[in-house]
Amino acid sequence: MSKTTAPSLRKKGGGLKGIRKSKRKSESIGAAVPIQIGDKKIKTHRGLGGSIRTVALQVNEGNMFDPKTKKFSKVKLINVVENKANRAYARRNIINKGSVIETSEGKAVVVNRPGKAGQVTLVKQE
Repeated sequence: MSKTTAPSLRKKGGGLKGIRKSKRKSESIGAAVPIQIGDKKIKTHRGLGGSIRTVALQVNEGNMFDPKTKKFSKVKLINVVENKANRAYARRNIINKGSVIETSEGKAVVVNRPGKAGQVTLVKQE
């Protein structure tokens, strides 16, 4: 069964509200897809108004910002060290905002939402 943001068909007491059209595609909610470390896999989704959004399924590199030199560099992702959202995410190498990741140049923190952006942006830890 698909999830939707449409209002309920029932009243507070349990009775039916009345006639309403069926579920609309614009009201549907996509399932959350965990982004893992692995060979690069990217999907595209069509949004409302024809907008196109890229969604990452797996990534193996990211853009890391070094605060000392104030420069970005492309780094290879090795594994997830810590994830405050869920400890199981660290074990399964799932990336989300706030994850601490071991990279080729040291540890870094994810500062964007890779599921929405389609890429990983990191800030180097001191």
